[in-house]
Amino acid sequence: MKQNNTPLLQVKDLRVEYLTAGDPFAAVQDVSFDIHQNEVLGLAGESGCGKSTIAYALMRLHKPPALIRSGDIRFEGRSILTFDAERLRAWRWSEVSMVFQSAMNSLNPVMSILGQFSDMLKAHGKISRGEIIARTAEMLNMVGIPAERMHAYPHQLSGGMRQRVALALALTLRPKLIVMDEPTTALDVVVQREILQEVLRLREELGFSVLFITHDLALMAQISDRIGIMKGGEIVEIGTTEQIVTNPQHDYTRALWSAMPVLEQPKEAGANVR
Repeated sequence: MKQNNTPLLQVKDLRVEYLTAGDPFAAVQDVSFDIHQNEVLGLAGESGCGKSTIAYALMRLHKPPALIRSGDIRFEGRSILTFDAERLRAWRWSEVSMVFQSAMNSLNPVMSILGQFSDMLKAHGKISRGEIIARTAEMLNMVGIPAERMHAYPHQLSGGMRQRVALALALTLRPKLIVMDEPTTALDVVVQREILQEVLRLREELGFSVLFITHDLALMAQISDRIGIMKGGEIVEIGTTEQIVTNPQHDYTRALWSAMPVLEQPKEAGANVR
């Protein structure tokens, strides 16, 4: 998809620390990257490298002992680090939304799906009961869930359906950017593929951008326009998907690719998967 040259999101020299009894621990160190309109940027790396810390920083969801120590995060030229609580509340979901790793944990287990849509819609303006029902049905249909399931509770849905509900919630107010933090980790490979195809279809239809976070490079390569590789709280390499896949420059990127299993080569006695 053709992209606007002006970045939608700009992250500059971001540093996030966790305060401890001793010296602060820097979970993210001097990270910089841009996301353009209609772009999917993948962020890959091993567990604990700081991927989710960046996601939470972008949404301003950190709570003590986490602290954004320095740097800036700009959305359409505005620094979100200057937003007060009211501006931040209005900005979330309407301009930037997030799909969390486990929908079972992010959805309220004692509220119906309709109730969760209702809470979110009411928080962003006056809306009638009829409008809430119509909007919920529209969004569920958009992600392939029958509208009548709006009366179900999260535990009554499959893992794939719960993740589709989380995606529908994230898209309801037509945000320009969706942060997806390991959105398919708990799903089997068939459902993973269905969810990713759904994201790509909706991206073409609605024109939003995506920050797609995962430790699975092969999965990321299927959906991303560009990929950033994280190690130890830093981005060690960033480039187009083709560059990262075919000509990685950093030793760590090459190590990640070498760790991916190759299933099509002949099996040899005593040989590893790759």
